Amino acid sequence: MLIKVKKKLIASNHRKKGRNNYGRITQHHRGGGHKRLYRKIDFKHLNVGIVGIVKEVHYDPNRNANIALVHYQNGKKKYILHPFGLKLETKIISDFKVPITIGNTLPLKNIPLGTEIHNLELTPGKGSQLVRSAGAKAQVLAKEGKFAIIRLPSGETRLVSKNCWATIGQVGNIEHVNLNIKKAGRSRWLSRRPCVRGAAKNAVDHPHGGGEGKAPIGRCRPLTPWGKPALGKKTRKSKKYSNQFILKKRK
Repeated sequence: MLIKVKKKLIASNHRKKGRNNYGRITQHHRGGGHKRLYRKIDFKHLNVGIVGIVKEVHYDPNRNANIALVHYQNGKKKYILHPFGLKLETKIISDFKVPITIGNTLPLKNIPLGTEIHNLELTPGKGSQLVRSAGAKAQVLAKEGKFAIIRLPSGETRLVSKNCWATIGQVGNIEHVNLNIKKAGRSRWLSRRPCVRGAAKNAVDHPHGGGEGKAPIGRCRPLTPWGKPALGKKTRKSKKYSNQFILKKRK
């Protein structure tokens, strides 16, 4: 069944196709794909203190999570990420002190320890940036001074300001991990182009290329097309601003 999308909640979506602002390919094997319109999601929690009712649940081609259409009492309509277990006609609200139920949004300082959350802000007022993919959930472990200790889905434990907002519950569509692409055409709908093994290329095109038949790599380790180590090489900068907030790395 075709679901009509609210016109005021959609926008044109320029697909970068793996190019940067100079038009140069920086992410390979991207391009083509099906046309999409962007659904405007309320990540900044703009309707504070206003009760909303979940009216519809939609598929979103721009993300692996589903989205829910919420009708607020002030007449506005917004899309939010659909939490797991949130049913139609359920009332939700974003405020500083609200019941700890699925779909409600409030600051970390008012969320009890051990609560599962998603749609988490990293900077107060900037809007939700973390824990937004299908089936993702984080957990509030402790609170110390100005910060709350959060365990992220990756296993990383980090400090987040207690003034940051988060939504109660787990992101829905948890069965997305079991999705089977089934055919090459479906990958092309998702803008994923074919990826050729380096060993199947000519020596001029890849460090693994060349040789007679199925020749081994011939190097001490696998390399990228530009000769950089491909496996086990750390790429994160040693001195980074956010390092001071990470208590336990994901690896």
